[in-house]
Amino acid sequence: MTDHPPVPNPDIPDGIAHDLPGKPTSASRTTLSHIMTANETNLLGTVHGGVIMKLVDDAAGAVAGRHSGGPAVTASMDEMAFLSPVRVGDLVHVHAQCNWTGRTSMEIGVRVMAERWNESTPAQQVGSAYLVFAAVDADGKPRAVPQVVPETERDKRRYQEAQIRRTHRLARRRAIMELREQSTAEGLDD
Repeated sequence: MTDHPPVPNPDIPDGIAHDLPGKPTSASRTTLSHIMTANETNLLGTVHGGVIMKLVDDAAGAVAGRHSGGPAVTASMDEMAFLSPVRVGDLVHVHAQCNWTGRTSMEIGVRVMAERWNESTPAQQVGSAYLVFAAVDADGKPRAVPQVVPETERDKRRYQEAQIRRTHRLARRRAIMELREQSTAEGLDD
């Protein structure tokens, strides 16, 4: 892996860490695989959604740590979608990559695939999620992350989609804070 010099990108707002060498999407992409056992099932005999969410968080955390070059913590999980149930004996593959970077945060996209451990049929997508991680230093304070450098047309599309999700997250947060401030001003505290 070679470091890529900072790449001017008109889509990246001012104030983003341009001084760190950029990293290509492929530099931190990872896959975590796990075979599902009876210990991970719910009352319906399918794998607990929380088990899948933990695998998603683990894979995304590995990508965030690799991309940022150090510790990173989960800030949010968006749009966790369960498309099909996962069963005992399924071999689950959790594919994750860095889609977008800000100054100290990264969006990690995750795709969850499952296949029967004893069959040669192709894996099917059973879930997906988007997580935001914040890079932190030894004191738990935010630290700058390298800019992600999309390599393929798919990576570029994912980068643009991540910017849309970020805009929506920030607008939602702003609207909630304004509503809370209004409620407080009107004496309607929780």
